[in-house]
Amino acid sequence: MLYFYERTSSYISWDGDAVARSPYLVGLVGQGVGPSLTPAMHMAEGRAHGLDYVYRTIDLTSAGLAADQIGDVLTWARALGFDALNVTHPCKQSVIPHLDDLDDGARALGAVNTVVFQAHGTIGHNTDAPGFGTGFAEGLPGAATSNVVLLGAGGAGAAVGHALLDLGAEHLTVVDLDVERATALAGDLGARHRDARVDASAFDKLSILLPHSDGVVHCTPTGMADHPGMPFDAGLLHPELWVADIVYRPLDTALLTAARRAGCRTLDGGHMAVHQAAIAFELITGIAPDADRMSRHFRTLAQ
Repeated sequence: MLYFYERTSSYISWDGDAVARSPYLVGLVGQGVGPSLTPAMHMAEGRAHGLDYVYRTIDLTSAGLAADQIGDVLTWARALGFDALNVTHPCKQSVIPHLDDLDDGARALGAVNTVVFQAHGTIGHNTDAPGFGTGFAEGLPGAATSNVVLLGAGGAGAAVGHALLDLGAEHLTVVDLDVERATALAGDLGARHRDARVDASAFDKLSILLPHSDGVVHCTPTGMADHPGMPFDAGLLHPELWVADIVYRPLDTALLTAARRAGCRTLDGGHMAVHQAAIAFELITGIAPDADRMSRHFRTLAQ
């Protein structure tokens, strides 16, 4: 008896108590992906389920490839027997024309972070938005979302913005150094979530916005190991404000350290990182992962 989980060549078969699983081959494609914790997290969860699960990084810079060559990477990966690819900067948008179909989340966001090679085609998914939503509910239970500031209007900001509105945010203000980009994202979010108010604002208006906000989500590279520092003046933090950061290398960013010092509830980037990976793992394998176990492993790796 065979059970096919939409894989082009792999299967789970059983005869009595004997179970045989063919190997999984997964990759992470993007620029500067070498330090990513995603491969180790996926492989550890695969081993916990008794899977032969191999996950490799495909660094475009090291390979001498440009982001617009992502179509060639997909063709090459499928020919070599990859089951799936996780896709990161700068390919989340450029990969879309090379796919056969998108799930609803990827279509709404205009960005893909997981590509699954299925028997009937190459399918793009986006696990960032549900990953943030699940992590937010887990890490900041009961947090007020009436008035939220979203700092950063890039691809990650778009995913988080959709998640916040799905969580019930009533008023979302998108802030970015590039006001035109903030305005474009606010327009898109507002068009898809007509029951909420979505505005755009300039970065220098944070001093007006934050004192009256329930929370702020930081979605820019500031605070990463190679982009240290604060995204805004710590003096704007106050105890009634919750603060979420999607940066996870390091987990304790300067922003979160300052926020805790100011008495704020905080959410680190590990929550989103783990839950988007857990959703991707299930898309790839058809097996529900243990997200708590993945989180423990992730935090050990991130130390």
